Order: sequence, then C-alpha cells, then structure tokens
Amino acid sequence: MACGGRIFAFSFGKRMKIMSATPKDLSIYSRKPLLERILPYLIIAPALLITIGILYPFFTAIWYSFTNFSFIRDGYRFIGFRNWTRMFAQGDFWGTLWDAGASALESQGGLIVIGLILGLLAGRSSARSLAPLWFGVLFSAILVFLHSWISGYGNSEFWHAVWVTIKYAFWSTGSEMVLGTIIALLICKKTNWFTSGLRVALVFPLMIAPVIATIIWQLMTNTSVGILEKFLNLFGVYAFPWAASPTTAMFTAVMIDVWVYTPFIIVLVVAGVNSLPKSPFEAAQVDGASAWFTFKNLTLPMLKPFLYIALIFRLMAAMQEYAIIFALTKGGPGNTLMNLSLTAYNKGFYFKRIGESMPYILILWLFIYIVAKILVGKWIAVQKAAAGK
Repeated sequence: MACGGRIFAFSFGKRMKIMSATPKDLSIYSRKPLLERILPYLIIAPALLITIGILYPFFTAIWYSFTNFSFIRDGYRFIGFRNWTRMFAQGDFWGTLWDAGASALESQGGLIVIGLILGLLAGRSSARSLAPLWFGVLFSAILVFLHSWISGYGNSEFWHAVWVTIKYAFWSTGSEMVLGTIIALLICKKTNWFTSGLRVALVFPLMIAPVIATIIWQLMTNTSVGILEKFLNLFGVYAFPWAASPTTAMFTAVMIDVWVYTPFIIVLVVAGVNSLPKSPFEAAQVDGASAWFTFKNLTLPMLKPFLYIALIFRLMAAMQEYAIIFALTKGGPGNTLMNLSLTAYNKGFYFKRIGESMPYILILWLFIYIVAKILVGKWIAVQKAAAGK
C-alpha cells in the first residue's frame, strides 16, 4: 500500500506540474527529435532537386528564345518575339496560305488514308456516331494541306522540320508497335527452349547505343562491302542508295530505329501478356472460340494499357530523335532528314545562334506535351475499361 501510494503521489505530482507549467515549459514535452522533424524534408529533397534541375533549363530556354544570345559575340540583349517571327515567317509564310490551300486539292491518296485512320482512332471515344468520320476528314485535310504547302510553297525550314518530325515519328513508332506486338504474341504462344533463347536474342539491339547501331548499319549497307548490299545483289539489285538518296534516306533511318527499339515494345507486350488472367482464355477455348475472336475480344482489350504505355514512350522518343539521324546523315542528303531536333542543333551549335534555336526546341516540347497528354488520357480510360470500371 505504501509503495502504491508513493507511485500515485509521484504520478499525480508530475501531472500537476505539467498542468501548472507555462507554454514555454510545455514545449519541452512536445518537442520531437531533430531527425524526426526534418525527415519529411529529406524524403522530398531528391524530387525537389530533380524538379529544379528540370525547370531551370526549361525557363532558361524560354528566356534565351527572346534574346539574341550567341556564342560568337559577348553579351546579349532582349529582342522580343523576333526569333519566333523569323521561325514562322520564313518562306513568305502568310502570303502563301491561300495558294497552299488550293494546291491541297491535288491527289494525295496515302495521306488521306493515314488521316482517316488517325481520325477513326481519335473519334472512337466520342459519344456521337459520326465523330470518327468527322475526325478522319479533319486529319486528312490537315495532312494533305501540310504536304502540299511544304512541298510547293512553304519553303520555311521550320515547317519542313515539322513535317520530317511527323513522318519519322509516325513510320518508326507505327512499325515498331505492329512488329513488336506480333513478335511478342508469337513468343508467348508457346514456351520452349527456342522461344526462351529468342527472348534473350531479341533484347540485344536494345543494349546497343543508337549511334553504335547506326554505324553498324552503315557498314552493312555499304555499296562495296555491305552484307545487305551482297544480299540484294542476289536478286539483281545493285548499288541501292540507302541513306545516300533523298528518296530512301527516311526509309533507312526508320529501318535502323525499328531494329533498335522494337525490342522495347516486345518486352512490354510480353510482360502484359504474362500478366493477363488465364480463366477468360480457358473459357473461350472450351466454348470453341477462334484465335482471331480470342485476340479481338480478350487479348487486345486487356493488352491496351500496356500498348498505350509503349506507344507513349516510343512516340515521345521518336519525335525528338537525334542520335540515329545525326550519326547516319547529319540531316542529309541536303535537308531530307532535318527534323526539329537537328534544326535546333545546327542553329545553336553549328551557326552559334542559341537564341534563334530555342523556339525550335520549345515548339518540339509543346508538340510532345500535347501528344503525351492525349495519350495519357487515353491510357487512363482504357485502364479503367480493362479493370471493368
């Protein structure tokens, strides 16, 4: 009893001491250890440093785009929108719009087909039944107009760079998505020692730097000692121009890009196929569903989130491609492969006009941002649909 009384008296006395203490005295009891107080700031510090590292060059580029900053002179000054107007207005930009619109009525069957496909894809999510058709007409009109204007009237290097960027991104990303998906589905269809070895071998191109891969392909396509040239000789084709001709330079660059980056699509699609539930496919097999029916109604809808992830990464990378084109032809022959990245590089580091090159980079960033935002929205929608929400 005495011991219990002393414990009670001690605890009661401590409680009374705390209750009678001033706010300054109470801070002693509520103060946390130093490490516990700074721990939240330490956790967000890496993300904060990365954000600063991204935003500082970005806003610096915006500032330089409004100056005449150059490596060939000391100092620089603010010149307003002169770099931007020079970029857009080259080649009598505003004076040729009407003529370009009239010329767009010429036959451009391939561009119309591409525009209709893009429109159908863009308008599928719309509630209106005629939306895909209207989207297709709109995309076709834009593509035909751009092609006609650039080839006949718009001699501005900016619009040429935009057109090269769009063509390269479309053909390289589209080819990689189709080939990568087909190869991945074939690999996952049956697992044995051959397919296991094939999975390892197909990843090898992804381990090679794009510049090194381009040099390898330059040797393979050499008209004197190239193995591909010797192969074409068997079919009576001699001295194929590859990257030396404006008509085949884009094909050669896209071919190298497809060889390097298709394994990336394969890896993502294989991971997606392996993560799909087995029960729907077993039920379809029991019901006697065909392979095409299973792919169209089960495999493809559930694979769409993975396909959109692959499309987002590859399309953004293809729009800003620099290494393959620079190592292959440095944008040539002539200006055949001069996309936005190469044009900005030439203006900034070859002609030493940093301020004049910044608008090209910022326009490229704007294009990538718009495309990524649209595709991420589509990815969220198909992910919810795949989850049944």
